[in-house]
Amino acid sequence: MTTSAAASATAALSTPSSVNPHRSSSALRLPASLRRSHPNRFLSSSPSRSPLVPVSAMASPAAAGETSSRKKLIIFDAEDDLAASLAKYTSELSAKFAAERGAFTVVLSGGSLVKALRKLAEPPYLEAVDWSKWHVFWVDERVVPKDHADSNYRLASDQFLSKVPIPADQVHAINDELSSEGAAGDYETRLKQLVKNGVIELSPVSGFPKFDLMLMGMGPDGHVASLFPGHPVVNEYQKWVTFVKDSPKPPPERITFTFPVINSSAHIALVVTGAGKAGAVHKALSEGQSTSDLLPVEMVSLQNGELVWFTDKPAVSMLSSI
Repeated sequence: MTTSAAASATAALSTPSSVNPHRSSSALRLPASLRRSHPNRFLSSSPSRSPLVPVSAMASPAAAGETSSRKKLIIFDAEDDLAASLAKYTSELSAKFAAERGAFTVVLSGGSLVKALRKLAEPPYLEAVDWSKWHVFWVDERVVPKDHADSNYRLASDQFLSKVPIPADQVHAINDELSSEGAAGDYETRLKQLVKNGVIELSPVSGFPKFDLMLMGMGPDGHVASLFPGHPVVNEYQKWVTFVKDSPKPPPERITFTFPVINSSAHIALVVTGAGKAGAVHKALSEGQSTSDLLPVEMVSLQNGELVWFTDKPAVSMLSSI
């Protein structure tokens, strides 16, 4: 957490445990004494649903237990504070996993998420992080050439990867010479080989790959990765990677991780900012929502890990309990 972190509080958030997500009803509740402006605010949950108690800052990821699912919500006054906190969070997880198993598997998405990673490419993280342990993947990718303006690989390369010394053979982009179906199958095959090689862990609970950290954004419609509301691929529970030929958002052809893979992650940082996301945030985090019409973001439900929402005030402006 940045040095500007102020008072924080814990609150109950639902964290379903199965790969096929379910929704339970709970609310974000902040004590009246803490409902005031801070550089950031922190709410967290645990299965014990402990009562609200003030805490000073987010617990270090290195010290966090891995025995249960947890959700946390952090609200920042300024985007620069969010980027600083995200860099600290990521660097601490990098050190943890590099020490524990000699590799750190990081999954990226596109959009504004990549910009939020910029402080990792600056001191002190540029020198302190052991970049040689990083293996980088994409939660989804547009099926376009790598130098195309719509490529998530190009976006990440231009804004982040070209500025840090990750070995080139540890940056795992899709094969852009294949069809969407072929690229999805090829990517899944490569992931399975990396599981065999010990680079990627396999979840003992789900049997799907367990990435150390997924860094993801969310669209205004509540989509994550290339998993869009109402699209059949949100119900894919067998494949690791699947393809989309008719994305409602251009370009139409994409590949994407499926929910069983996303929900097997050890950690997910979900970066959601701006008033345009407020409606989806409200639906995802408010109590009393219907379980029959879930947004994809509501289906992000880690089995055995930590989901942290990195947000700003406009994004949570429709949450009455904040």
